[in-house]
Amino acid sequence: MLNVLIVDDSLIIRKKLSKLIENLGHTVVADAQTGQEAIEAYATHKPNLVTMDITMPDMDGITAVKHIISDHHDAKIIMVTSHGQEDMVIKSIQAGAVGYILKPLTQEKLAQAIGEVFSEYAIEESDLLDDDF
Repeated sequence: MLNVLIVDDSLIIRKKLSKLIENLGHTVVADAQTGQEAIEAYATHKPNLVTMDITMPDMDGITAVKHIISDHHDAKIIMVTSHGQEDMVIKSIQAGAVGYILKPLTQEKLAQAIGEVFSEYAIEESDLLDDDF
């Protein structure tokens, strides 16, 4: 089970991500709506994983990733992004993020991204198949 920090300026996205993460058996230890809140929440909670929005009003996700990684070299951050932000994803990875999830969010996408970062949570393709062909 992972302890997860969710960072997104949208309350709806934070709630959806929280539900998806909990459905996968993990715990949301905190959420943040700004980059600055993310930096503070990471220092307080030291989560195993962060989901980070790229576009936020006070500090973008890339800048927040740089700050978190500079203080916590082993931080695992997955970016949550929309179509059309591919260049921002590359900058995020260069800043230290370990992966990304493309919106719209689904439990399968989230599980796959977590499995790519934490091999013990990797899912088999057969786990994603619906038994009701």
